[in-house]
Amino acid sequence: MTPAQRERFDAMVERVIGELAPPIRRLLERVSVVVLDRPTPDLLEGIDDPEARADPDSLCGLHSGHAITERSVDQSGELPSQIHLFRVGIVELAGGWGGTDDSIEEEIRITLLHELGHEMGLDEDDLYDLGYD
Repeated sequence: MTPAQRERFDAMVERVIGELAPPIRRLLERVSVVVLDRPTPDLLEGIDDPEARADPDSLCGLHSGHAITERSVDQSGELPSQIHLFRVGIVELAGGWGGTDDSIEEEIRITLLHELGHEMGLDEDDLYDLGYD
């Protein structure tokens, strides 16, 4: 991915976040959003899905940390949760750079809301039922 493509993608992330409803944007104030080209080896170690670990470029996002519904004082020394967005996976799922910015922004929005759902305690089945699979 070129520096220009990264800059373009990151501007799309900012646009998508800016277009979210205010209550959802407020939820994002409590969790960091980290944008990377692809998952790091450390992030991949924490993934239970062997298919995703075998093809990291297929990953669009990842929630790391504990969901808000699972937090306790026992975790007070741990790092806060983060939402990771992966440029390569999102752009590929949206049809590549030859497509429209709208299609990439839609995949960013879906991925961001999916990972925010994990932060709120929703599992994959819950998110699938809501249309964020």
